[in-house]
Amino acid sequence: MPSDIPHIPESRRRRVLVWLVPLVWTLGLGLWGLSRQDSVWRDEAATWQVAGRSAGEIWAMLANVDAVHGLYYLLMHGLFEVFGASTTTLRLPSVLAVSAAATCVALIGRRLAGFWAGLGGGLTLGLLPAVQFYLQEGRPYALVAAGAGLSTLLLVSLLERGPGRRAWPRWAAYGIAVLVCALLNWLSLLVLPAHAATLGWVRAGRRIWLRWAAYGSGAVAGALPLILFSRRQSEQVSWIPPLTWTMLIGPGILLAVGGLGAWAGRSGRAERKALSVAAVGLPLLAVPQLGLIGLSLVQPLFQDRYVLFSMVGLALLIGAALGAAVRACAPRLPKAAGLVVPGVVGVSVLALLPVELDKRAPASRIDDVLAVAGEVAGLKRDGDAVLFVPAARRDTALVSPGAFAGLADVALAVSPAASATLKGEEEDPARIRAALLGQRRVLLVTDADKVAKPPSADRDKAKTAVLREHFAVVADRQLRGRRVTVYERRG
Repeated sequence: MPSDIPHIPESRRRRVLVWLVPLVWTLGLGLWGLSRQDSVWRDEAATWQVAGRSAGEIWAMLANVDAVHGLYYLLMHGLFEVFGASTTTLRLPSVLAVSAAATCVALIGRRLAGFWAGLGGGLTLGLLPAVQFYLQEGRPYALVAAGAGLSTLLLVSLLERGPGRRAWPRWAAYGIAVLVCALLNWLSLLVLPAHAATLGWVRAGRRIWLRWAAYGSGAVAGALPLILFSRRQSEQVSWIPPLTWTMLIGPGILLAVGGLGAWAGRSGRAERKALSVAAVGLPLLAVPQLGLIGLSLVQPLFQDRYVLFSMVGLALLIGAALGAAVRACAPRLPKAAGLVVPGVVGVSVLALLPVELDKRAPASRIDDVLAVAGEVAGLKRDGDAVLFVPAARRDTALVSPGAFAGLADVALAVSPAASATLKGEEEDPARIRAALLGQRRVLLVTDADKVAKPPSADRDKAKTAVLREHFAVVADRQLRGRRVTVYERRG
């Protein structure tokens, strides 16, 4: 009995460290370079400008656009109201969400494969390049990953405990987690077939299947109105190109790495009915990726961010492989075994340092809304007009209204908030032309040459035609994907 006493606090310490270390580690990765040199790109600018509206204005906008992100916009609106608009408020929820997901990975890994597998998986998640991108992104995909991690952790705990009368609170929490994820991005419902594959892998009993089906169906039913309504706004994803073979290279590599991780981390248990990391992680990685590919054959939808939560499965498998490496090293080099996970993580940090620095630089995104606003503030004069080509580039003024104070937005008929849209409603081409001919100086905000596309809308063609025919360029600035050109009227 006395020999067991020292073991108790050590075991408790490990149970805390296995999730606390990944939590703190991922928080550190997320807070490192969080402002990205005070840059905000166009997707985040949508979050910023919508979060700044009233709840009523957001609700009205969702009837026309971005209904799929409604819950996220309302959440960010509340945070902006309490903490103010800033890059920290914009991105910190994603940092906290990925940190929570890393905690879930660590707890699942410890349950199924031991301390080192949990610790390794939890430390790995925040290092994955795809996760590093969305770790500091003012969009909902990191929150979905956290919800998927939580629902998977709940499912694992339910499978370990088996069917019981006291299991319903966890099943209810499972259903709520899946539902909230679906309301943030309904493609996250692909987690349900992934969990079904796990249940089939471990040959779960009939009662488990029935409860999973009941609570999973409840989550689907709760999200169904959003799914049906958002399908009316499918033109928003019309820009996504059809699936090509080159698009499948990334998922193919991920599945290959996940398969190797499952093979390397296989436990000594009988695999026929064992609840293992492979039984949980491999379906969580593979099924959402394959499911999105299948959906993209019907309608182009393939974007890796829509299934970012599948990286939770990849981290689990890598953690299991690291745990297996520790076990293999322990008999021959017991002192070195404890250095395997820290050593691999340290080497990975150094190897991925170019990626880590790149993801935290403004150039990692298409453009920088805030940088071009600063250029406008320096170039404008009282009485100048401003144009946006395409109209979506008005996000610069919506995020930084102070930089555009005193400028006349001559093409705008109804503001974005009043029109319940993201970019507002513009005048017809004839009125835009007439308004421009009455101006002496015009600032044109558009895309930089490297990413600019020829104007396609009639309004944008009218804008550029008038400037070309009646105005001369007197200043031109290009910075971080955006361009500001100053025109003065000839004669």
